Amino acid sequence: MDETYQIYVNRVASLTLPTTYQNQLKNIQKSPKFQQRQPVTFPGYTVLTPPYQDDLINESFYHQLTLIQQQLVAKIEPNFLIPVPPESFHLTLADLIWEDNYRNAVKQDPTFEQNLKQAISDSFQAYQKMGLAKGQCQWQILGLLVFPRALVVGLVPCNELSYDKIFQLRRSLYQNQELIGLGVEQQYHFTAHITLGYFDEIPDHLDTNQLESALLSFNDQWMEKEAQILTIEQAELRKFENMTRFLSDQTNPKVRI
Repeated sequence: MDETYQIYVNRVASLTLPTTYQNQLKNIQKSPKFQQRQPVTFPGYTVLTPPYQDDLINESFYHQLTLIQQQLVAKIEPNFLIPVPPESFHLTLADLIWEDNYRNAVKQDPTFEQNLKQAISDSFQAYQKMGLAKGQCQWQILGLLVFPRALVVGLVPCNELSYDKIFQLRRSLYQNQELIGLGVEQQYHFTAHITLGYFDEIPDHLDTNQLESALLSFNDQWMEKEAQILTIEQAELRKFENMTRFLSDQTNPKVRI
């Protein structure tokens, strides 16, 4: 289901165009993952890069992202965006299972979480046996993207090897029959992104032209500056309680990228 390297880069680049912003800003909605600007319970599991608070090698990258988030909140409509805590910034590498599907799975099978961890561990081992070329996996910020319920920064791979590493990791997960049997299936094309905030109530008078201009101005800044690069050295399974808390556990499988 995932695309080739060049198709991926072209698609994500198209998401930063003014015409795309115009169309997407017409259809944004309040995120159900927050009520009264506080995260609601939304449990599940995902495979991700270590969040900012646990990631020592990307401290400068995430520091810059924190500054961008602050500038963005100051520049757009007041209270329109619910910023996520910077310490939770991360890159999701593979969505697994969440909300009702997760609750039902745990209810029906007391060993579900144990089986999930074993299946993820098997996928990680399969990934390591692929013998991919050596070299860093690095992704850079391309620009801001408008999702239906969130504002995010989109990332593209710095080279084809970086893309291939994540492409193969996702294949090792989504083609694992154990995981499929546990109810895990690929539901989305991969769009590498780090969420800056979720939309709250959408104002009736929202000035989409002003918002579009603000987003484009941030993209222009990135084009003028040195590339902001995220180095991916590790992927790991994490449980989340909501969209701001991704829990570390010594029993969770991890893999070097």
